[in-house]
Amino acid sequence: MSHSVRIGILGDFNPEFRSHHATNDALQHAAAKLKVKLQSEWIATSSVLQPHAQKLLERFDGLWASPGSPYKSAEGMLKGIEFARRRDWPFLGTCGGFQYTLIECARNVLGIKDADTAENNSGSKNIIIYPVECAVPNRAPGAPELSGAGPEIRLRPGSYLQSLYMADTVVEEFFCNFEVNPEFEWCSIEAGFPVAARGPQREVRAIESPTHRFFLATLFQPQVSSKPEKPHPLVLGFVQAAADWKKKRLDDGILA
Repeated sequence: MSHSVRIGILGDFNPEFRSHHATNDALQHAAAKLKVKLQSEWIATSSVLQPHAQKLLERFDGLWASPGSPYKSAEGMLKGIEFARRRDWPFLGTCGGFQYTLIECARNVLGIKDADTAENNSGSKNIIIYPVECAVPNRAPGAPELSGAGPEIRLRPGSYLQSLYMADTVVEEFFCNFEVNPEFEWCSIEAGFPVAARGPQREVRAIESPTHRFFLATLFQPQVSSKPEKPHPLVLGFVQAAADWKKKRLDDGILA
């Protein structure tokens, strides 16, 4: 492919975050495997509130909502996710990006305007994301409640997620203090994003859209286990979808 695939990473890059470096690296692992050129660029959350934001987002072939909450602009993150959902752009959300995907759906699809995460201390009565209930034992001192390679995750049979993994259960790494409030699990399903993976106590660990070209969000962080010789299957699927979307837009004359 003569044109590079362009991935926009929604988030505020922090060189101290392992997951941020891993996000950049995992994209390159997938690109090398797929034999495509790939450029990734971090999109500061505050920039998504600027008047030119839609044109900025349209430059990219796929959008990844990164870990790193609380974000400098929660509204900017939500607007970036809303763009991907409404415009059917290839989208992957991980960790904080997963949490904000659920908030965006609750606010803009279901009309729960004050839907929020407990992390923001907003006083909202509709806390979609709340503190992790079952802390992982033997975690590192000072590490989040849910961190490291978590308990086995069960993938929903027939889900797109299962087809990417080609497995029924997986083990992935987490790094978070917040998860889906089970009282609001209905929001994801009602908004058209069925649960694709669950933890051992039926905790929601991933959602997906059956109607978008590629729309997946996971509480775990697939990027941190990606390797040059073994790119992560979710990132591979995402980059392939972005490459296909770029080709379609080129073929349709939308891109020069």
